[in-house]
Amino acid sequence: MTDEAGGGRFDVVPDEAIRDGSATDAYFLRTETTLDAVGANPRVVAEVTADQFPTGEFELLAGVKDAAHLLEGLPVDVDAMREGRLFDGGPVLTIEGRYRDFARYETSLLGFLSHASGVATNALAARRAAPDSTVLSFGARHVHPSIAAMVERSALLAGLDGFSHVAAGEVLGREPGGTMPHALVICLGDQERAWRAFDDAVPADVPRVALCDTYSDEKDEVLRAVETLGDDLDSVRIDTTGSRRGDFRHILRELRWELDARGHEDVGVFASGGLGPADLRELRDVADGFGVGSYVSNAEPVDFALDIVTVDGEPSAKRGKLSGKKQAYRTGDGGHHVGLARHDGPADGEPLLEPLLRDGEIVREFDLDAASARATADATAVGFRD
Repeated sequence: MTDEAGGGRFDVVPDEAIRDGSATDAYFLRTETTLDAVGANPRVVAEVTADQFPTGEFELLAGVKDAAHLLEGLPVDVDAMREGRLFDGGPVLTIEGRYRDFARYETSLLGFLSHASGVATNALAARRAAPDSTVLSFGARHVHPSIAAMVERSALLAGLDGFSHVAAGEVLGREPGGTMPHALVICLGDQERAWRAFDDAVPADVPRVALCDTYSDEKDEVLRAVETLGDDLDSVRIDTTGSRRGDFRHILRELRWELDARGHEDVGVFASGGLGPADLRELRDVADGFGVGSYVSNAEPVDFALDIVTVDGEPSAKRGKLSGKKQAYRTGDGGHHVGLARHDGPADGEPLLEPLLRDGEIVREFDLDAASARATADATAVGFRD
C-alpha cells in the first residue's frame, strides 16, 4: 500500500509550505506571475476585516502570534490588535508594503486569524456563562489533530481553565488534564474495579475524578464511588448520554444533595457531554465544573477578508469596502470606533492597532496569560454576551 503521489502519511500541509507561501490559493501565484510580467508591484495598505462598520456583535481576536510568524522576514510593516481584544468591525490587522511581497500569504494569514478567533469567541462565551466554575476544553477529538494546539491555545486565551490534549500541551508548554473514559470502566467490567484500579495506577497529583454514569443510575454510581475511594475521591463526573439524560439539572441537584447529606460536601460534581453556554448558565449553580467540547472546537471561523485600501498612497478599494488606512479605538464606555488613521480618534479612545512587525521583524511579545487577562477585561468592558 502506498500513499497518494507527493503526499505524506497524513493529510497535513507541512510547516515549510505555510512558511514559503505555497499553502495558498492558486490565483495568488498567478497574480504574482501576471504582476511580474507587466513589471507592476505597487506599494499598498491592506486590511483584514470581518465587518466594515461596528455592528455591536463582538468577537475575540486570536491567531495573531501565528500571523506574525507567517509574515516574519517579509519587507512589510504590520499593525494589529493584541490577542484578547474584542472587535465588532473595522480592521484587526493592517499590512503596508509592496503587494507582490506578501500576496501569496493571504490564504494562510486569514486561516490563522479566522479559525482561532472563531474558537476563542465561543470559548469566551462559555467562560462568561459560568464565570465562577472550572471550565475545561474537551473538544480536540472533534477536529483534525493537526490543529489541536490551536484549539487549546484559543480556549486558554479566552479564559478556560485547562484542556485535555496531550500533544497540544507539549506545544503550548501546559499540562493537559483528564481522568477516565467510559472505555476504562467497560474494559475492566465494573465500576468499582475501574475506580480502584485508576486510584492505584495513576500518579498522586492526578485528581481522583470518578466517572459515574456508565451502567447504572447516576446517584447509585456516585454513592458507590464515595464508598470505594473514600476521602481520596476529589469529584465525580457525569457525562450521561443524551438519550438517557432526561432532566440533567435535576440529576445534578440530586447528586449534590445526596453527597451533602452524607457529609461529602468536599466532593465536587463535574458535568460534560454536548454542553454550551445556555447549559452552563442553567447548571452553574448545581455543578462545580464543566467540560465543553464541540461548542468550542467546532466554532464557525470568523469571516475575515483581506482588502487593499490604498495604492501608492491613494485611497482605493473595491465596491463595498472602505478605502483609506484606518485605526480602531476602544473608548472608556466600552465602545468600538473606527476612523481614518490620519484623523484624530475619540477624545478618550485607546488605539487598538499597534505595531506587530517593522520591516519584517516582530516587535511584540506573545504572552498567553496576558492575552487571557486582556480578554476577560475587554469582555467586561464591552458587555460581551451579557
